[in-house]
Amino acid sequence: MQTTFTPDQLKDPGTARANEILRTCVHCGFCTATCPTYQVLGDELDSPRGRIYLIKDMLENERVPDEKTVKHIDRCLSCLACMTTCPSGVHYMHLVDHAREYINDHYKRPWHDRLLRWVLARILPYPGRFRLALIGAKAARPFRALVPDARLRAMLDMAPKHVPAVSRNDDAQVFAAQGERRMRVALMTGCAQRALNTDINDATIRLLTRHGAEVVILKQGCCGALTHHMGKTDESHATAAVNIKAFAAEHAARGLDAVVINTSGCGTTVKDYGHMFKGDALEDKATLVAGLAKDVSEVLMDLNLPKGGAPEGMRVAYHAACSLQHGQQIKTFPKDLLRNAGFKVSEPENSHLCCGSAGTYNLMQPAISAQLKARKVETLQARNPDVIAAGNIGCMMQIGSAIGVPVVHTVELLDWATGGPVPPAISGEKGPGQVPILR
Repeated sequence: MQTTFTPDQLKDPGTARANEILRTCVHCGFCTATCPTYQVLGDELDSPRGRIYLIKDMLENERVPDEKTVKHIDRCLSCLACMTTCPSGVHYMHLVDHAREYINDHYKRPWHDRLLRWVLARILPYPGRFRLALIGAKAARPFRALVPDARLRAMLDMAPKHVPAVSRNDDAQVFAAQGERRMRVALMTGCAQRALNTDINDATIRLLTRHGAEVVILKQGCCGALTHHMGKTDESHATAAVNIKAFAAEHAARGLDAVVINTSGCGTTVKDYGHMFKGDALEDKATLVAGLAKDVSEVLMDLNLPKGGAPEGMRVAYHAACSLQHGQQIKTFPKDLLRNAGFKVSEPENSHLCCGSAGTYNLMQPAISAQLKARKVETLQARNPDVIAAGNIGCMMQIGSAIGVPVVHTVELLDWATGGPVPPAISGEKGPGQVPILR
């Protein structure tokens, strides 16, 4: 694609990066075949190619974003299926993230949009606040029909039937490896996950320590993904900086083999810290942490988990989170691990398509999200599974809200197969004897 940015415009690092990306696009349209919003809406401007044209025009002309441009860019899930499909290697993620930052800085949204985004940015990245919000949403759910805004109704629907108590396993501490120590890792505990489902981190710690990993829990916060994808760069960098400093300091003091991440949406962002902090005083530390970051499935492959152990004949439908298969290009490890453990694994038709969760997308674009959820649930149910496994809390909540089959994290099944408790989502029980405090 030909661009006409001026030398002065290209002095801005974000614009210079956008120019590089735009010039790699050859208008082929392969991306439209795998874009979920294009499939649902059928509008060229709701495809990656269409959005690229809008972004190019907006940035080149340095114009104030108009409502039409903002609408179509807001509708993008950032699922990154287009990046997997693109034969030219267009780095759409960096382009759309820069466009969202530009919109955030130059476009005044309607007051109700600004308020919603402000509320989400002040609540979701903070587990304590989020837990209180979930309790409030649960209490307000009987009055759902009286709520006029679909986005607010989606927020009420997000609250689980049971809001878990705080897990003390998420506190700063060290869990010793069982037997010979084979590696030393830090676990990113997440933010929304700590309020929505404490079983995931508990299972991760048990699984890693059982197979020779010493697990360090540091004082940490949100990885920055939620606010980063809203275009709120200052806020996302502020929270990310806390983690960068903590993980870099721990690595310098005592050494880390990996920063383990069990929420793939966080993993995609953390692995991109080097780009996010380019030119910043923290660039070197950010690059270090990005290099240490690994999805939990990558670490478990290195640990060579024993074969077998799964209940005989248990059918698992594996849902590939977009941030894992497209954002991190990890496609086989979770399935390999589950099959190695003895589970019968299948994937739904069109497994490359998004479930509609996409961070805060299901809250800000509930109508489109609901269509994508219905498609995903239908294809998962067609596999007639006993349980559904995924590697991202957002996907788990999205799918679990519309299906009668237990939805668990991949690590919960692997923990069960190697000596851990039955996942509470399957057993229906959670008590002192089921998921004990680990320390």
